Amino acid sequence: MFTKIMVPVDLAHADKLERALQCAADLATHYKATVVYVGVAAATPSSVAHTPQEFSEKLAAFAAAQGENAGISTDSLAMTSHDPSTDLDPTLLDALDRCGADLVVMASHIPNLTDYIWPSNGGTIARRAKVSVMVVR
Repeated sequence: MFTKIMVPVDLAHADKLERALQCAADLATHYKATVVYVGVAAATPSSVAHTPQEFSEKLAAFAAAQGENAGISTDSLAMTSHDPSTDLDPTLLDALDRCGADLVVMASHIPNLTDYIWPSNGGTIARRAKVSVMVVR
């Protein structure tokens, strides 16, 4: 049913993605699919990496570790954005087109008051993606 699963990850908060990462790994095992971990970073230095190249290397290492731990096939796709806080949704949709995934599994947050003002990333991706999206809370 699924051959490639895209999982957006924020390396600065990877510890909060456990449920989504496990869900994607379970689905990948069941369907013998490849999981593509997608990260979005600015070209400027951050707490995760100093350069886009360093970010790409860290994301690739993260993907390899996830694959080894779960026994699944993995890949990574590092995307650069001028301002990830405002460009995240369009950048993730672009990544979806680039990687050719047929499912997106992404973490959500506990809804709060700001969700009535600004839409969540998961909700926006689910509305705009041409493939199935599973938002894991």
